[in-house]
Amino acid sequence: MVGEKMFEKLRAAMKRSEARNIAFLVDGPNVIRKDVNIDLEAVLRKLKKLGAIKVCKIYLDQYASDKLIEAMTNQGYEPVITTGDVDVTMAVDAMQQVFNPNIQIIALMTRDIDFRPVFIKAKELGKETIVIGAEPGFSIALKNTADIVIMADAR
Repeated sequence: MVGEKMFEKLRAAMKRSEARNIAFLVDGPNVIRKDVNIDLEAVLRKLKKLGAIKVCKIYLDQYASDKLIEAMTNQGYEPVITTGDVDVTMAVDAMQQVFNPNIQIIALMTRDIDFRPVFIKAKELGKETIVIGAEPGFSIALKNTADIVIMADAR
């Protein structure tokens, strides 16, 4: 996990290197929960310190309220509404970003292990991987697969 001191060292090292473009995808049903209570605006601020966010999507199911969709849009996220399994739609989009030559960093906000294969493929292709998550239920295997782990702040 990345502590505040380590986060700042990482940010400084990345500033010295070439510009880094980030694809940031959020597993909405997994992290927008009362038991998790994540500050999504703070997450965006942290990620912007590591590079330029070129893709910023939040995946929601068909039951997402208009109020939630509007709130996510107002915070800078592009809502993707799916009638099927949110994880499948997000994984397909994540793999598109893995193969996107204009993206250097794949950042996923989720707590479950379903996205581990995305990180494995991304790393094989030379992409940097970041997982943002929170307790309870943050997958240890997912944490161990990502290059960088960021614990999300609660609201």
